[in-house]
Amino acid sequence: MRGGTHATWTACAMVVALAATACGGGGDGGSGDSSAVLSASWGDPQNPLEPSNTNEVQGGKVLDMIFRGLKRYDPETGEAQDMLAEKIETSDSQNFTITVKDGWTFSNGEKVTAQSFVDAWNYGASLRNNQRNAYFFGYIEGYDQVHPEEGEQTADTMSGLKVTGDRTFTVKLTQKFSTFPDTLGYNAFAPLPRAFFDDHDAWVKKPVGNGPYLVDSYTRGSQMALRKWDDYPGDDKAQNGGVDLKVYTDNNTAYTDLLAGNLDLVDDVPAAQLRNVKNDLGDRYLNTPAGIIQTLAFPFYDPAWNTEDAKKVRQGLSMAIDREQITDTIFQKTRTPATDWTSPVLGEDGGFQDGLCGEFCEFKPDEAKKLIEEAGGLPGGKVTITFNADTGSHREWVNAVCNSINNALDNERACTANPVGTFADFRNEITDRKMTGPFRAGWQMDYPLIQNFLQPLYYTNASSNDGKWSNKEFDDLVNRANQETDTAKAIDLFQQAEEVVRDNMAAIPLWYQNGSAGWSDRLSDVKLNPFSVPVYEQIKVS
Repeated sequence: MRGGTHATWTACAMVVALAATACGGGGDGGSGDSSAVLSASWGDPQNPLEPSNTNEVQGGKVLDMIFRGLKRYDPETGEAQDMLAEKIETSDSQNFTITVKDGWTFSNGEKVTAQSFVDAWNYGASLRNNQRNAYFFGYIEGYDQVHPEEGEQTADTMSGLKVTGDRTFTVKLTQKFSTFPDTLGYNAFAPLPRAFFDDHDAWVKKPVGNGPYLVDSYTRGSQMALRKWDDYPGDDKAQNGGVDLKVYTDNNTAYTDLLAGNLDLVDDVPAAQLRNVKNDLGDRYLNTPAGIIQTLAFPFYDPAWNTEDAKKVRQGLSMAIDREQITDTIFQKTRTPATDWTSPVLGEDGGFQDGLCGEFCEFKPDEAKKLIEEAGGLPGGKVTITFNADTGSHREWVNAVCNSINNALDNERACTANPVGTFADFRNEITDRKMTGPFRAGWQMDYPLIQNFLQPLYYTNASSNDGKWSNKEFDDLVNRANQETDTAKAIDLFQQAEEVVRDNMAAIPLWYQNGSAGWSDRLSDVKLNPFSVPVYEQIKVS
């Protein structure tokens, strides 16, 4: 590992897991037209495109195009590789010295320096700025002063960040965190130009970054136009002239537009089209493993869901779901029934445990009914699954899950579906703690570490712990795992923490998801990275 004695277990696991699948398709389109623009399906992000305020897929797609950070995850293997980091050094896995490469600028001409990172991280951590990803800075010394759990912040900057030169800064953590450098490819850690702070409102309307694309325009509900930055200093320059991200509230409409020649790329082939997609598109269809798991989360802030009896209900609901039938019939085997809370792309060496969930993830309708009855029945007499109806074929699978539960409980009204029109509205309801029952909680990894499948989702008050589950034993095991510098020991501790998630059924794992894409005959060299996001800059347009 570059820059010190850090663990390399997950990156290696990603190489093994993905080597056979190649993560790509579309053939070699030759040189293509480097000025031609492609169009792709998209959905409006929940929040403004600030790196530390975006923690959902649609916004993340854009940040991946307009920003580059200290690390970047290899589009094929997922390995965390140096990008703007010339080196990251440590002797104790707690104090790090980071050197930024020379020659990098933002698209407005401003130089990328150590200060660009330190200012961005301090902004992201600040309680006053109310950033969704503030939690990712929680291990830096002084975070508790800029983002206290209660009361107002008492400092504007974290004491653990020090600029020591134009291209160097130091990071002091509150404890050892051996894989800290591998997290630095996540967008929350991207640098920001002074323009972001000098005229924040203007920047939000038209973000300025340091990646291969520029934001040309954005009309919410319609389209974001991105164009190639000709002076981009990185090696991963855009091979096309830009991307028009078109907003769709129904991915079936996007697919229809693709077939009609009105759209070039769909990166979420709807379930209803999976039976036809190979006949429709031939070799212009891609289906590859991705670091994504679909779950049902619960509102533990609702007392009805935060009892010992409620735990039995959650376990019973999990046993009432026929995962195999749903993944076969609705998803045409582009999903795999989940048996743990991570992803097979990590590999066993990276912490994936096939079968960890045990009988509670097996379809046992009779036992499910008995367990729920022993717990006093469903809270309020029924469950309502809330989901966003605009993307992801969620309506079909939620209906199927409810049918499975209703059949198991011999009650056609036991489970109902509650669609929310758009992803942004759905996320806002979750953020405002308006959930009264289970809700869709798919997770796309931020970086390929087992830690990322557990800590952001289940650690007390973590950034994506939307149900507000809290368990001291789990928290303690995660803390110990993060401090461990021995690879095998760290994985073992994370797996012990995952067993706590299992024993409490903190969320119901449903299935592991593949990434899928379909494209027009104008495109070639279409690939999906291990996060299931198109590698836009590599796409060629004829």
